[in-house]
Amino acid sequence: MLQVKELSVKFGDYTLLSNVSFSLEKGCWLMVAGPNGAGKSTLIHALAGTIPYEGDIHFLGKPQKSLTPRKQAKIVGVLSQHHSVNYSFTVEEVVRLGRYCHTPKLSFSANNQDDRKVVEALKMTDIWELRHHSVLRLSGGELQRVFLAQVFAQEPSILLLDEPTNHLDIGYQSKLFPLIQQWLEQGERAVLSVVHDLGLARCFGNQALLLNNGQILACGKKEQVFSSKHLEQAYGIPVEKWMQKIYEPWNTSVKNFSAQESL
Repeated sequence: MLQVKELSVKFGDYTLLSNVSFSLEKGCWLMVAGPNGAGKSTLIHALAGTIPYEGDIHFLGKPQKSLTPRKQAKIVGVLSQHHSVNYSFTVEEVVRLGRYCHTPKLSFSANNQDDRKVVEALKMTDIWELRHHSVLRLSGGELQRVFLAQVFAQEPSILLLDEPTNHLDIGYQSKLFPLIQQWLEQGERAVLSVVHDLGLARCFGNQALLLNNGQILACGKKEQVFSSKHLEQAYGIPVEKWMQKIYEPWNTSVKNFSAQESL
């Protein structure tokens, strides 16, 4: 569904990505991880076509550079971590913008298909009750679900996520990623997510790509990519030991609770 070959991004003499190659098949959820400055967000921007790049990107066999914005929007949906909202649109109006790429040129009227897809997206993301609310009144987590609903209404085949749960509390994290998993399972679809949280990266997705200094350090099954050796190479610390230390108090709490329950 997505093929990337020898992708490089340079600004002047500075190289942000160097000869990155990988593919994304249907049903695949690829987790892209790596330290700050590794090139993760740069990769998303290159795939979205918002920055110049060298190399080849193909969506469903079509060169990215040959696609108009409207045609690309029918194939690729992008959910970023930041949303600048300065207009008092309702939730439903923002979600309906996702149908723009399916609207015939010079036509601004919605049809039954548009209405149905908007309703489905609102209900799937559990914001149906908020559909008449102004987006200016929403929390960060609610706003992120609005833009996820907009992407769902867009009906892409490939979803690109740039740290979608960044700055969100764990309550919203626990809702967002299962929603994406549910969407992935509903057809011939694929997902690429940039993530900072290695815990989320290990829990979700079935493939992983580890970047370091703009290059691929490892790519493949997440159990192999997120090995102790690869993670230490990328982050410069024994990551597995650090993660075990962080989660040990929670494991202890669960054991103590289970012991009390058995008394």
